[in-house]
Amino acid sequence: MPQVHSMDGQNTSRGRRSRRISSSLSEINVVPLVDVMLVMLVIFMVTAPMMQRGIDVNLPEARRAEALVSERLFVTVPIEFRLERFVQVGEDNVQIEALAERLRLEMLDRTEKAVFLRGDKEITYGELVGVMDLMKEGGVQEVGLVLDFPIER
Repeated sequence: MPQVHSMDGQNTSRGRRSRRISSSLSEINVVPLVDVMLVMLVIFMVTAPMMQRGIDVNLPEARRAEALVSERLFVTVPIEFRLERFVQVGEDNVQIEALAERLRLEMLDRTEKAVFLRGDKEITYGELVGVMDLMKEGGVQEVGLVLDFPIER
C-alpha cells in the first residue's frame, strides 16, 4: 500500500511538490521466470531425442534369416573398428583389448552364455573372426550373427 510522506508537514501546493510516494515491493514477479522456463523445457524436449544416437551399422542381408526371439547381449562391430579398434557391447563402447574381460564380467550371472554379433557389411571376415575369438575367450558359448532381411523388389 503506498504511503505518502511530507517533507514539511504542510498541505500547500509547494508541499505537494516535495511529497514522496514510496511503495514497498513485497511480491516477486514470477511470470517472466515461468516463461523462460517453459521455453527452455520445450527446447530440451525437442533436442533430447536428437542427442541419443548409436553407431551406424550397415548389416548384410540374408534370405533365410530368422527373426530374433530371445533377449541376448549384442556386440556391434562398426566400420570404425578398423581405425579406432573399439566395439560396442550393449550400449557401451569397449576397446578391443578389453573385450574378453568385459564379456567375462557380463557372462558371470547369465545362464545362457550366448551373444548376438552385429558387424558392418564392410568389415572383413578376418576382423569378424578376430572379434569372435575374443568373445569365446570371454566365456561366450554361442554366437549368433545378426542380419537384415532383403528388401522386397
